[in-house]
Amino acid sequence: MLDELQESLIIQMTQANHFRALERMYLAAPINEFFAPTIKVAEGTAEIAVPVKQALFHAAGAVHGSTYFKVLDDAAFFAANSLEPEVFVLTTAFTTYLTRPVSSGTIAAVGKVVSSNKTQFICESVATDSDGREIGRGSGIFVRSKIELTNALGYASGK
Repeated sequence: MLDELQESLIIQMTQANHFRALERMYLAAPINEFFAPTIKVAEGTAEIAVPVKQALFHAAGAVHGSTYFKVLDDAAFFAANSLEPEVFVLTTAFTTYLTRPVSSGTIAAVGKVVSSNKTQFICESVATDSDGREIGRGSGIFVRSKIELTNALGYASGK
């Protein structure tokens, strides 16, 4: 009984280390210096938030759709990679639906794995504004790459 409990605690600690390493990796990506996001990864899910700033606007004064895509794809991607401890996953397809414009506050997205097998993950994500209103959603397919996570910027060392 004690061995099962110890094994369970070790697995939980290993998973938590993987989730924190994924968060470091995300924040270390050079593109995120511009977006200034936050991230929280857990088993099969990820939450991403990006503060709205004028530099994200299109000419009509609201956030450009590319930002919606990034937040939705990132949330789904990290939900998938939370279940893959060895290699980087890759987005192979992602469909985005924009349902409401945003020009202030924060865009937050929650991604979750809805199906997986040995070759791919199917994930969904939903984005909301600061008032909790849905502003967009997406779904995608992610596959395992040959890129070891330990070689990804920020994953192993936090640098």
